[in-house]
Amino acid sequence: MATEWPLGRRIAYGADYNPEHWTQDVRDEDLVLMREAGVTTVTIGMWDWALLEPREGEYDFGWLDRLLDDLHAAGIDVDLGTPSAAPPAWFYATYPEARVLTRDGVPLGPGSRGAAAPTSPQYREACVRIASRLAERYADHPAVVLWHVHNEYGAPVCEDFSPHALVAFRSWLADRYGDLDGLNAAWGTTFWGQVYGTWDEVGLPGPTASIGNPSQQLDFARFSEHALRECYILERDAIRARASQPVTTNFMANECPAIDMHAWAPEVDIVSNDHYLTAADVDGHIGLALAADLTRSASGGAPWILMEHSTSAVNWQPRNVAKRPGEMARNSLAHVARGADAVMFFQWRASRFGAEKFHSAMVPHAGTSSRVFREVVELGRDLARLGEMQGTTVRSDVALLWDQQSHWAQGLEWRPSVDMDAQERTRTWYEQLWRDHLTTDLVRPTDDLGRYRLVVAPASYLLTEQAAANLTAYVAGGGTLVVAGFAAAVDETDTVHAGGYLAPLRTVLGVHVEEYLPLREGATAEVEWAPAGEWPTTLTNRVWQEHVVLDGAEVVATFASGPGAGLPAVTRHEHGAGTAWYVPAFLDVDGLAPVLAAAYADAGIVPPALPEGVEAVTRVGDGVEYTVLLNHTDSDVEVPVADAGAVHELLADLPVDGTVHLAAGGRAVLRATVPTPDPRG
Repeated sequence: MATEWPLGRRIAYGADYNPEHWTQDVRDEDLVLMREAGVTTVTIGMWDWALLEPREGEYDFGWLDRLLDDLHAAGIDVDLGTPSAAPPAWFYATYPEARVLTRDGVPLGPGSRGAAAPTSPQYREACVRIASRLAERYADHPAVVLWHVHNEYGAPVCEDFSPHALVAFRSWLADRYGDLDGLNAAWGTTFWGQVYGTWDEVGLPGPTASIGNPSQQLDFARFSEHALRECYILERDAIRARASQPVTTNFMANECPAIDMHAWAPEVDIVSNDHYLTAADVDGHIGLALAADLTRSASGGAPWILMEHSTSAVNWQPRNVAKRPGEMARNSLAHVARGADAVMFFQWRASRFGAEKFHSAMVPHAGTSSRVFREVVELGRDLARLGEMQGTTVRSDVALLWDQQSHWAQGLEWRPSVDMDAQERTRTWYEQLWRDHLTTDLVRPTDDLGRYRLVVAPASYLLTEQAAANLTAYVAGGGTLVVAGFAAAVDETDTVHAGGYLAPLRTVLGVHVEEYLPLREGATAEVEWAPAGEWPTTLTNRVWQEHVVLDGAEVVATFASGPGAGLPAVTRHEHGAGTAWYVPAFLDVDGLAPVLAAAYADAGIVPPALPEGVEAVTRVGDGVEYTVLLNHTDSDVEVPVADAGAVHELLADLPVDGTVHLAAGGRAVLRATVPTPDPRG
């Protein structure tokens, strides 16, 4: 992903644009309003297959020619989408066998969004044809700076149980395991007499009398994602054969767990992400930060595109809460702070019809006299002032392990506790890092961890021997590792490790686990925190305990009640030049504070002294640092500024001396010059 940034030396700004919804007079007004709002980039074409190819093999590009010419004349760059997320009605009528089948065998037809069966040869051929025709026609159009394949792979359909999928699944398994002996061994088919004698006997994980084979279900999740990725690659390669602009597709980070962003990222030229606040989450800005950090991490630290977010409420949640004044700008700048070099919305103008007519937009139904549009214009001006940040990189303090395949496996049936949720544990541990004002990369357990002083593993149920060796070497080399409970239980086939739970981490953690001790629903217990200091001596534990046996580690905290009473709840072990912590207790955010504080001390990390609720993230360039400050509280705060050279606040264009005043809900962006390192050392 060493692609040159295609959107100019600026923070790009814009939206999905659907002019096909509007008459020509409205489109003409749109170009005027886009210039007023500071729009630099729009995404078009993703839902227009029926207009581009009204009948199979018959194409109409005239309207798109005119639209691209108009946008270019207005100085607006185009991210040109392929329409494969919305096959036209004629496709479904001509190729009914290409429809997605649900697990229960129900065919899904037109009338909504989504794709046909991703393994359908007819669908794949049709996608390549339309992508090829678009690339041939617009490869040299000056408006087109980026290609955008499909839309949000994995949403709303990630699994297909059609006959096409069955054939492709068997082929994928044969490639993965070589022969039936390999498959039977990986799936443990001697359990419950499931041994397969021919490939024709291998089926999809459909309805079963009791729980289905968990290894089969995990492989089907891998296969389903692989099939979607193959569709993307087919379109991408068709475009690359004809056009030179970079190619992307819009992910949904942690909002679409069917997609493994780290696995997809090498296939795109620029990583892009869609993010929408969860209305029920009162601290949605923390979930936003996690998604942005995950996107940046998948991008390898390179600039990425916030392809979609909302100006206010969405339309598809049970209760669609509107954003309050200033919240849209804070959300946008939070993404920029965490590495986004483009801020885009769904969509430019609110739709009057269709399923998303209650979704907010840059131009809402209330028009240009509305608060939302005034804030849109203000944000455009702010982003224009921040153009010099483009291309700078985020400085991270900590790594948090993120393994989507482990999350898939942990979420399968018949685990020790339904309450042991990988996403919840990841968010909880991440939230305490956020509250401690530490910027976090979300990395895979096999990645190079050497540059991080602290690595946290909040949900590593599935851990391969290779990953365990990597973590062990990281600690031996001087790193600090914190591992949460229910870790390293199984290998990549969902088979319990030889040697039992936690076996591949036994050496580095200095403990082993005899038994899992989950709590009953709603039950709580207590953890006695041994170290003296500012923290409470008793922490609340719920959901989970373990019978941990020491193999050289020291006890830092003990279960005071519950089935594990008297057993270790937090341990610490010195291994090589580093330290490893194990936390089999299920603690909430407040309970994690003393655990992480102790780990920070081992790692030599001193969290910055900032007011509670203030987000501070730094991006680094050549001889300059940019720190984005966001006040997520309802109170004014004063933020101290270190005397590290000339400091200037970019949004207000004012010098800073000593402190920055952040009004309730306020924001600031500080530029500080920093000494250039002497190359002679």
